[in-house]
Amino acid sequence: MKLTSLLERMTYTLEQGNIDKEITTLVYDSRKVEEGSIFVCMKGAVFDGHQFAGQVCEAGATAIVVQDDVKVPESVTVIRVDDTRLALAELSAAYFGHPAERIKTIGITGTKGKTTTTYMIKSILEQAGFRVGLIGTIETIIGAEHIPAVNTTPESYIVQESFKRMVDAGIDIVVMEVSSQGLMLHRVAGFVFDIGIFTNLEPDHIGPNEHASFEEYLACKSKLFSQCMLGIVNADDVHTKELLKGHTCKVETYGFSEDAMLRATDVKLITGKGFLGTSYHVKGLLDCEIETRVPGRFSVYNSLTAVAVCRHFHVPEDKMKVALLQAKVKGRIEMIPVSDDFTLMIDYAHNAMSLESLLSTLREYEPGRLVCLFGCGGNRSKLRRYEMGEVSGKMADLTIITSDNPRNEQPQAIIDDIKIGMAKTEGKYVEIADRKEAIRYAIENGKPGDVIVLAGKGHEDYQEINGVKHHMDERELIAEILEELKDK
Repeated sequence: MKLTSLLERMTYTLEQGNIDKEITTLVYDSRKVEEGSIFVCMKGAVFDGHQFAGQVCEAGATAIVVQDDVKVPESVTVIRVDDTRLALAELSAAYFGHPAERIKTIGITGTKGKTTTTYMIKSILEQAGFRVGLIGTIETIIGAEHIPAVNTTPESYIVQESFKRMVDAGIDIVVMEVSSQGLMLHRVAGFVFDIGIFTNLEPDHIGPNEHASFEEYLACKSKLFSQCMLGIVNADDVHTKELLKGHTCKVETYGFSEDAMLRATDVKLITGKGFLGTSYHVKGLLDCEIETRVPGRFSVYNSLTAVAVCRHFHVPEDKMKVALLQAKVKGRIEMIPVSDDFTLMIDYAHNAMSLESLLSTLREYEPGRLVCLFGCGGNRSKLRRYEMGEVSGKMADLTIITSDNPRNEQPQAIIDDIKIGMAKTEGKYVEIADRKEAIRYAIENGKPGDVIVLAGKGHEDYQEINGVKHHMDERELIAEILEELKDK
């Protein structure tokens, strides 16, 4: 590819050399440079790519993109930009032939609900016959290929590469989670989303390695709405008005409030054999009944968001209904059929805030008993252990304290920390360090009307012990336990 083609949509200054060159590869990792590469000097938390300018030129780089001064041989072309992260996104889009222009793109931002909503949208669109790709917290899905995720929103090069692979695979639509970090670091720059979605905003991801303030967090989220053609936003969130300041897109709203363009009314909680769910009536831009097999008010928001998006693809109402009954997200209030007498689910809740939200949602179903099984990760804050112990002690009828990812700590030491939080409550608990045995105890002692939640692992399929990740999938553990109980 010609360097001139890569640069044609960019704003830049040519500081040295010429741009009439053939480029073999686009690289932002100095270890991957080869003869004819263009290297982008990215600034990261640990490394600054500018430090490797000389090294990559020796390795054969024919051009480099910088935002700071560097000294390199005169034969090397130097492209100056204001922000090399933004440049990487723009170069990546060009390098892969602007694939976002050949596929419909849906981006979802917000504090909660991104993961579940992406899978609900995917389920509905596939029910209607579309081929749908997905990029998110759990995985990237390209056809039959499932690639485990490293970041919620991957680096811009990976995003564009994934889009290109999806286009080549004949995929029609991609739905992706767009994190505030992803927006701040220009990981989704270089193209315009067809639809941008806002779920909700809560104080989260504020800290030394994330956002300096809530205001910055909100400002990063808002970037999506100057980078999409249609914005679909939660009318009920108090931050929506601020989020939309400076937006350049058309706007639609959804929610419970009367002024929402698509609204949920007559919400009911449903309890069935081995499952919990919701039903509601949609009014406004559509008029239909919706039922889900996911519990809680937030599942109404998630499914309503999916409906709001999918109506733009002219999906018939009956297909939406079928898809939402079938939609399932690994590790997000994932119901596992074990018994008609009680409900068993797996959820990723792994801090006090998420655990409290989960347990309060399940409490609304008035279970016979609410049973919470969880552990805490090793080599992490002890405060999390105290807080989770206190939350479960207050909100669950029975807590089963077990092991999560002990890492380099002793499982019993972590359990003892959790019990410090439990001691602030009058909650009943048992402690069983072996997670499979803890799950066995929960199943064997399940009573009619119980709701049992296995919290903390969610979609993870491993347990980390002394620096080694051992395969452990709770779904497989449950299947093994049920098989073993049959033989008794």
